[in-house]
Amino acid sequence: MLTLKRIILLTIFLFPFCLFSQTNVNNNSKFTIVIHGGAGFISKDIPDSKKNEYLNSLKEALTIGKKILANGGKSIDAVEQVIRYMEDNPNFNSGKGAVFTAIGTHELDASIMDGKDLSTGAVAGVTIIKHPISLARKVKEKTKHVLLSGPGADQFGKEIGVEIVDNHYFDTPSRLKNWEKRHKKKIEKHGTVGCVAIDMYGNIAAGTSTGGISDKMHGRVGDSPLINAGTYANNKTCGVSATGVGELFIRNTVAFNISALMEYKGYTLEQATDEMIHKRLEPGTGGIIAVDKDGNYSLSFNTPGMFRGVANSKGLFEVKIW
Repeated sequence: MLTLKRIILLTIFLFPFCLFSQTNVNNNSKFTIVIHGGAGFISKDIPDSKKNEYLNSLKEALTIGKKILANGGKSIDAVEQVIRYMEDNPNFNSGKGAVFTAIGTHELDASIMDGKDLSTGAVAGVTIIKHPISLARKVKEKTKHVLLSGPGADQFGKEIGVEIVDNHYFDTPSRLKNWEKRHKKKIEKHGTVGCVAIDMYGNIAAGTSTGGISDKMHGRVGDSPLINAGTYANNKTCGVSATGVGELFIRNTVAFNISALMEYKGYTLEQATDEMIHKRLEPGTGGIIAVDKDGNYSLSFNTPGMFRGVANSKGLFEVKIW
């Protein structure tokens, strides 16, 4: 019969091993990360120098996220840091490379979601926030709300201490040229950026950031800051980030429906993404990136091209445009 003293000694001896076992269960050193830099008409006739510039930018973004995950970092941190890089990169339609509105200004949207607890944060129509994705995360973590918009979101950014810039900071010569030619066909319209990741602990996170569509109406908001339409993450199923014609992604609740098809109908990730992108949406309207709870990924689009990349703990590292 065990005495109280023996029970206490046995507990002290076994406690560290219990902790070690639990850590091993949760941490299997596996991770997957996917990124996108927009989908739409991307001419294959672009100069090799420009093509390589895009590919190198995607590689840099992917490397940032992979390093965080490989070092045991959280998926939500990887998503935020990858998108911050893309917001600083004028090759993409977010942050510094944002397109112009119809009145010649920039209005930025972003959202982020943690699949562990479904916590979310988003901002829409911000005009002075250097990194909208970081402000979206602040909304998630520092307020009781999900979505802040316009001047209120800008004011919250000032109060919380994120980096503030003049609206003209987002100007780039190429975007201005496109805006001036806005009535011509085949102008770049879809350039949203996004990232989805699952970390070593099985937690999925997703984020999306955009400057919207070129020549959009003042005040227009697309799917990127709307959870369930342009962004979704749930540890039970998958994480999703979308890019394309935002109005269609909103009407079809694309990001959530991919998860719902998996949870309620038993679809695989590939089946669910193909159902939404190739059967529910019209050709030429956009694409998604997604990662499921087992680390499988999908990069599905119905446009001529989508800037995209994927990396995982098995050594896969790949970026593509077409």
